[in-house]
Amino acid sequence: MAEYDLLVTNGTVVDPSQSLNGRRDVAFVDRKVAAVERSIAESSADEVLDASDMIVAPGLVDLHVHVYWGVGHYGIEPDPTQVAQGVTTAVDAGSAGAWTFPAFRRYVIERSATRLYALLNISSMGMISPKIGELEDLRWADVEEAVAAGRLNRDRILGIKVRLSRPLAADHDVAALKRAIEAAEALDSFVMIHVGNTRTPMEELVALLRPGDVVTHAYHGNDHGVLDDAGRVLSGIVEAQNRGVVFDIGHGAGSFSFDVAERALSHGFMPGNISSDLHVYNIAGPVHNQLETLSKFLHLGLSLDEVIRLSTSSTAAIIGDGGSLGTLRPGAEGDAVVARLAEGKFKFTDSKGVSVEGAQRLEHVATVKAGRLYHPYLG
Repeated sequence: MAEYDLLVTNGTVVDPSQSLNGRRDVAFVDRKVAAVERSIAESSADEVLDASDMIVAPGLVDLHVHVYWGVGHYGIEPDPTQVAQGVTTAVDAGSAGAWTFPAFRRYVIERSATRLYALLNISSMGMISPKIGELEDLRWADVEEAVAAGRLNRDRILGIKVRLSRPLAADHDVAALKRAIEAAEALDSFVMIHVGNTRTPMEELVALLRPGDVVTHAYHGNDHGVLDDAGRVLSGIVEAQNRGVVFDIGHGAGSFSFDVAERALSHGFMPGNISSDLHVYNIAGPVHNQLETLSKFLHLGLSLDEVIRLSTSSTAAIIGDGGSLGTLRPGAEGDAVVARLAEGKFKFTDSKGVSVEGAQRLEHVATVKAGRLYHPYLG
């Protein structure tokens, strides 16, 4: 009997959690990472994957997706879009509310090979209709129902999501946010706020947030963003980041602008997390997948180590699982992504329809989930 279930050899391991960027072999056994060494004998494993000229990184963690297929109007199927593309852990950001979460758990979370968590929508209905905002009627923001659902599902609900844009929350953005914070405090968890085109300026909204809370769509390019009229990062935004508020990308169909990103980065305003906001309206473009989103930040000047960190160890820390996810330390969950860093000319498009030409793109090759190569339809 072999010592290891799977051995990934000859790859360049990029694991920011260990400050590691170099040629290593990675072995897995019993669903966990077993060893990361300069050389491990191929005869010691039942299965061997040669990752020569490829990058081996911890399984990606995407903080913002929508995978409540068939119920939430944004929903896509999780496994073809997540684990099959290198995302071994994903957080559904608000597709389900207190009244719709039980079915999400039973029929999606518990049946998926992708490790799924959720941010519960403060609206009890969740994100059901593309025509009616879930918080246009503030009665849907039911704190008692949200807290009850969160307590019943502590193993899967990580926090509270609230969408504050005017088409979704009308003029109730501050009131809805306060209810979301109240629910999150009762659950000892964090809040993620969706911003852009809000009634209230972003500076005023983030002033209400606590360390560890998350602002998604940080570089959105719509009304009430992170920049002032002169293109400088607003002082209240910087202050919020300095006191521990996380500014997440949440690319999405309408929430990422290359222009805003370039201006913010030029002023030293770095994202605290990179997520895709992948859903049915952007999977065919401009988002496509999480590796494509990370590739856009390579184009923007972040290093390979930085973009991997912002979708692995940093994300795992945000969701409170930094010891076992987003790392290839021995004993951690046996999740990894094998990717090719392709060189050439690649077209990247933002949510405004602006396209740029990049010189590098991360391309998925294989996924290791729970210590085994993931095979679609076989798991």
